[in-house]
Amino acid sequence: MKRILLVEDDKHLQFLIREELVDEGYEVVIAGDGIEAMSLLQAEDARNPDLIILDIRMPRMDGFETMGHILKSRVDSPIIIHSAFSGYKNHPLTMAADAYVVKSHDFTRLKATVSELLGAKDSVYPCLLYTSDAADELLC
Repeated sequence: MKRILLVEDDKHLQFLIREELVDEGYEVVIAGDGIEAMSLLQAEDARNPDLIILDIRMPRMDGFETMGHILKSRVDSPIIIHSAFSGYKNHPLTMAADAYVVKSHDFTRLKATVSELLGAKDSVYPCLLYTSDAADELLC
């Protein structure tokens, strides 16, 4: 079973996204902010997640700082930036992510991106998938 680390501070979104992904057959571990996420990733008995879904605006440690720590720690898991703000798409650390999904009340795009990245994890040609309700854009 593929394991996903969801880093999201909104309790309602934690519940909804977890339910959607569990229904798709994934194991979901939740961190409420970047500090909690890094603790989970750096624990001695930690099993690296197969994928990380990362919010940007969070208390204590935001998604950008968390992304920087993840990159430095060399955790080799695809990362989806999941944000309500499409304006962060061009941030340098966002571009290091494997995909950028704008938050929506419909989780279809998020689930499709999760499925695509987990299926393409061993691909030799990494691309950035930017997805929103308006359009999908693949940047290679």
